[in-house]
This record gives sequence, C-alpha cells and structure tokens, in this order.
Amino acid sequence: MCRHLAWLGPEKPLGRVLMEPPHSLFRQSWEPRRQRYGTVNADGFGVGWYAPGDPVPARYRRAGPIWADLSFADLARVVRSGAVLAAVRDATLAGADGEAAAAPFAAGRWLFSHNGAIPGWPDAAASLVSALPPVDLLSLQAGNDSAFVWALVLHRLRAGEEPVQALGETVLRFVRSAPASRLNLLLTDGTTITATAWGDTLWYRTEPGRSTVVASEPYDDDPLWQEVPDRTLLTASRAGVLLAPLEDSAAVPKEPCT
Repeated sequence: MCRHLAWLGPEKPLGRVLMEPPHSLFRQSWEPRRQRYGTVNADGFGVGWYAPGDPVPARYRRAGPIWADLSFADLARVVRSGAVLAAVRDATLAGADGEAAAAPFAAGRWLFSHNGAIPGWPDAAASLVSALPPVDLLSLQAGNDSAFVWALVLHRLRAGEEPVQALGETVLRFVRSAPASRLNLLLTDGTTITATAWGDTLWYRTEPGRSTVVASEPYDDDPLWQEVPDRTLLTASRAGVLLAPLEDSAAVPKEPCT
C-alpha cells in the first residue's frame, strides 16, 4: 500500500537517491515493479533528511502525487544529505488527513514509515488502544492506521526500548490482534536503520563501509540487491546489514548479511 526507502551514505543531493535511478522511488509512485497491494502511490509523499551537525531531521510532505510537485523536483536537485527516509503513499482508506497522513512521521531524531495496512481498521486495532497513554492518543499525527502504528512504536522508544525491540514487539502485538496485518516498518535516526518485513516486499543493498539502502523494492538492477525474508527484523548502518527472525523480537542479530 506504499513504497518507501531509507538510505545512509556519502552526502549527495536527494534527487540522486530518490529520482535519478531507473526504477527510483519517484517512478514507483506510478509504476512499482514488485508492489503486491495497490497499483498507484498517488495519495501523498514525504521525504525526511538529516543535515550535517543537526540530529533533528527536516521533512517535506505533500498530500498529492510526487510527480505533480515541481517544487520538490527543484528542492531535490540542491538539498544534500547523507541520511534520508522517503515514502510514496497509497492510502488504505479514503480520509481527510492529507499531508499529515504522509510518511515519514517524525519525533525528535526519529523518522518512521509504514508500508502495509491493518485490515478492518480501526476496529481491528481497538484492543491496542490501552497500550497508549491518553495524551499519546490525543496527539496522534493523523487518524490513519500508520499514524497509530507510529504512536505505539514511539511510546516504546520513549520508554527506553531499543529500536529493534520497539518495532518487533509492535508488529507482534498487531498481528495477534489483527492477524492479516501487513507491517513493513522503517525507522531511522540518521545513523542506523531498523526495519521489519511482515507481509510485503523489502530489499536491501549495501556497500560495507560506504552506503546502505533499505527499500520496498530495488531502484535499479544492481546484483548487490538482496531480498529480506518475510517475518524478519533488519538493522543496518553504513557498515552493513544484520537480519534476525521477527518471531523472536528479543534476538540480537549476530551474523552480517552482505
């Protein structure tokens, strides 16, 4: 129901990562190659990036399709970063949240995106409401399923959990309540990437010591791309990628996957 991407590497213009590759995230907004659910990602888009020396990311989000925003094309040509998270959105349900519903969601140093859906939303997630303090419910950034998933993840991060635990436990709680949920989550603080593959495609490409990208699908045909198995936790940095089974969310990945 979306396509998203997180990239860490040498500082470069946003457009080099998001628009120039032959099957870029920009192109995936109208012509994804491996999207299993939905066909066109035209219900909004967003980009978050980190500037050198500033741990709090900037964001640019809009309610319409990325191809219709000429201002973004100009911005992507000149804004440079070494850490980016971006998404193009295919809405689960029609709604009036507009730009507020477009990933990446943000809080402090974190950027977050959800590729997937909670079938039966919001009824299917009602049992999870008690996991959030009232102030967090009242502070939801939008009224859609992805914003609620983000609120649960953020609550765990603020409680001191590591990203791999916060994402893993959130996914497992959701699938117990709504077993048909698709929960590919993507989280970064500008230094590391944490992701889950649950119900949709996820790939990574790494040149250890230089750059790493984690994405819903490859943006080119480079043979370095590797598909992440379903029900997997991924952690990544510029040094490489580690994988662990998601069923055991407390597991610490030990073997690098290159």
